[in-house]
Amino acid sequence: MTKIAKNTVCLWYERDAEAAAQFYARTFPDSSVGAIHRAPGDFPSGKQGDVLTVEFTVMGIPCLGLNGGAAFKQTEAFSFQVATEDQAETDRYWNAIVGNGGEESECGWCKDKWGVSWQITPIALTKAYTSPDRSAAKRAFDAMMTMKKIDIAAIKAAVRG
Repeated sequence: MTKIAKNTVCLWYERDAEAAAQFYARTFPDSSVGAIHRAPGDFPSGKQGDVLTVEFTVMGIPCLGLNGGAAFKQTEAFSFQVATEDQAETDRYWNAIVGNGGEESECGWCKDKWGVSWQITPIALTKAYTSPDRSAAKRAFDAMMTMKKIDIAAIKAAVRG
């Protein structure tokens, strides 16, 4: 038995925790699927032998996917925030999530097909809106507020004024 993490993010899925974990492992670096645990008996949303939990890692963060049924849904109150180096990396993650049945949202947020929210956040954006030059920060922030996927060139142009 491997050492159990002291703190793990537990994500509730209706029934596709394994598929979600496999997608994350294919999409993001330092991500993998670990143990898959099957239910030892029937449970409200499944039968004995169904996948109950899946251990996985997303960009180094230990997670547990729980196939808990339809009782609870994901909300934007929880999201993974992925810091990207450049537009190509931003596009790659955004397009992978949205292109795999997900949906776009505002200000760099999108949702995967299982309802998990993601913030695909270029480092250039974070630097821009946290700049000590508060006028430039506001221009960058205002530009971001008009975007779905973040356009780094537009953010940099906004900073320049």
